[in-house]
Amino acid sequence: MRADRLVSLVLLLRRHGRLSAAALARELEVSTRTVLRDIEALSAAGVPVYAERGRHGGFALLPGFRTELTGLNPDEALALLVAGSRRGAQAFGLGSALASAMLKVVDALPESYRDTAAGAAERLLIDPEADLLSRRLVDEEVPDAIVAEVLRAVFAGHRLRIHYAAVDQSPQWRTVDPIGLVTVRDRGYLLATRSGSDRTYRLSRVLDAKELAEPAQRPDRVDLGRAWQERSTRFRSGGDQVTVLVRMDPARREELVGTALAVLAEEADSDGRLRLEVTFQDPRHAEWALWQLTTDAEALAPQWLRDSLRDRAAAIATRYGVSS
Repeated sequence: MRADRLVSLVLLLRRHGRLSAAALARELEVSTRTVLRDIEALSAAGVPVYAERGRHGGFALLPGFRTELTGLNPDEALALLVAGSRRGAQAFGLGSALASAMLKVVDALPESYRDTAAGAAERLLIDPEADLLSRRLVDEEVPDAIVAEVLRAVFAGHRLRIHYAAVDQSPQWRTVDPIGLVTVRDRGYLLATRSGSDRTYRLSRVLDAKELAEPAQRPDRVDLGRAWQERSTRFRSGGDQVTVLVRMDPARREELVGTALAVLAEEADSDGRLRLEVTFQDPRHAEWALWQLTTDAEALAPQWLRDSLRDRAAAIATRYGVSS
């Protein structure tokens, strides 16, 4: 919307003091011609923006033009700025709106707080794009138009038509009653009901979405945390899941827990190693997870998993054995 862009333009000038038309165009993701038209509109509306000519020129605001946000101390501002750095907003198509909001927070701070809060936020990194092993965390791309349509239906309390591609199925149109949206590890999910039954849809598998005029059949209030927990429990207890008893080095525990669906039991042996009873999505998942831990973990049960890991290790040993 143009009104939001004009506000963002003013805040960028407040933040940086002077910016060229090209720099403003990059920040706002528009053309330089659009920036020039916006500058004219701001001037006509009485905003004191002026042009400075020359090699290092650009656009700037007259000193003293600002808004004020009272009652926000440095710690509160820092909390907002750090929260704004989380990548979860991208899953719901709110990245640009969040960036604009953060500009407003910084600009509205009293000058004595502004540099302190902004500088502190630069020293905290939340959810980077890669871990210490340089494994890139892959974001799931969802078209903005689809996210916007889903959000409108969720907030308005309207029914939603989605063209959904479930795993190993042809895409189908479904009419659902949206309840809310959840983001987990940068993956967005739509919680809904369909014909009265609970359903969970991964946003990256929604190929198209259309908000309907009719009201959704849903409760007025919802506890999304509880709803998600209940659905997660049902998911973990179904399908081809397997339960594995593992004895392992405590130093590798988090790696195992991070990939397992659930930890059912845990105790320490007398030698300090851990015994865990964990569930995996399927046999292939279980074999992969235990193989990653090499000799730091031993599958005690089931026997088929022990046999599978032994056969894989024997095949590797044969491949890399000494040639005669």
